[in-house]
Amino acid sequence: MDKQNGSGRGKKVMFYVQHLLGIGHLARASRISAALIEEGFDVTVVTGGKRVEGFPGKGIKHVALPGIASDNASFSKLIDENGTPVDDAFKAMRAELLIKTYHDIAPDFVLVEAFPFGRRQVRFELLPLMETIQASDNKPIVIGSVRDILQEKIKPSRNEDTVQYIDQYFDHIFVHGDPDFMPFEATFPLFDRIKDKVRYTGIVAAPPPEEPEDTFAVVVSAGGGAVGRDLVTASLEAAKNSPLPGNWCIITGPNLPQVEFEQFRADAPSHVQIERFRTDFASLLKGASLSVSQSGYNTVCDILRAQCGSVLVPYTSGGETEQTRRAEKLEGLGLATYLNSDDLSGPTIVAAMREEMDRMARRPAFKISLDGAKTTAHMLRALA
Repeated sequence: MDKQNGSGRGKKVMFYVQHLLGIGHLARASRISAALIEEGFDVTVVTGGKRVEGFPGKGIKHVALPGIASDNASFSKLIDENGTPVDDAFKAMRAELLIKTYHDIAPDFVLVEAFPFGRRQVRFELLPLMETIQASDNKPIVIGSVRDILQEKIKPSRNEDTVQYIDQYFDHIFVHGDPDFMPFEATFPLFDRIKDKVRYTGIVAAPPPEEPEDTFAVVVSAGGGAVGRDLVTASLEAAKNSPLPGNWCIITGPNLPQVEFEQFRADAPSHVQIERFRTDFASLLKGASLSVSQSGYNTVCDILRAQCGSVLVPYTSGGETEQTRRAEKLEGLGLATYLNSDDLSGPTIVAAMREEMDRMARRPAFKISLDGAKTTAHMLRALA
């Protein structure tokens, strides 16, 4: 098949995404997939996590493998959608389904989200897929799709494994970041050994949002909600002593247990609106004076688009380092205020809000590329 004609029209893309805890990886892949469709590609997203309403989005073909998730923030065990630990028979069944899906699609491109830099938990199906691709008569172009900041490895051997997998299976690595903001080598120490395959796309942000229909002075978001209850609790306390006049919107995330969601609603003062999920989250930020949130990739994208003030409380459970790196960098650039999760409370959020309001008055100019979805599609088209 001709892969050099310079057009994405009709070329088939298989995009593998495994989300285990939050929805950030799925959201980024969905934005990229939408941009690929605009460029004429025929895109099928293959997901392996719990179904999330609204993703991967309209017009995108979707194959959902039997869902798995992490049983806790340390990613130490995989469970199925009923909470049952995943066994070898289940893994073998998923691997067979994934390979069948690959043959059914017969893609020109295979994009693999996170792996081999992460998602070691699903090597049981990804390595057989990679071997199947290698043995294909009409081998597709294989691309790793990875965010700009990695979870820093405790074991150096894992970085060595990553390089080996890239050498063996991958044609390109698309880093969804801006090297002027955070170079990939800052969190991947063996960068020099893969740099010939690395291409930066810019940060994958959503398009500029519409004007908000609802306006709040402060918008609080706890990501997917599975690990954000402490942020919601502290924000409720902070709202009672807010340094900003106006209403608050606290978005708990779709994964917060219902009993906790109802309790938060019962405890909220009259000027605080508690929501589980808002499809217009980016628009709410555009109309807000301040955001209080974790510092995940997609949330920060929306904050940077909106150009509102930001208090960032990184998620650090299970030894996670990625969000802390991002928050520290943004604070260093004068673009946000970083609050350590170990210090999280109502009074510390109020203090951080006051600090951020002062920082906003002297905010420096710094341009970060946010059009990574469109750039990814253009890069793929150049390879077609």
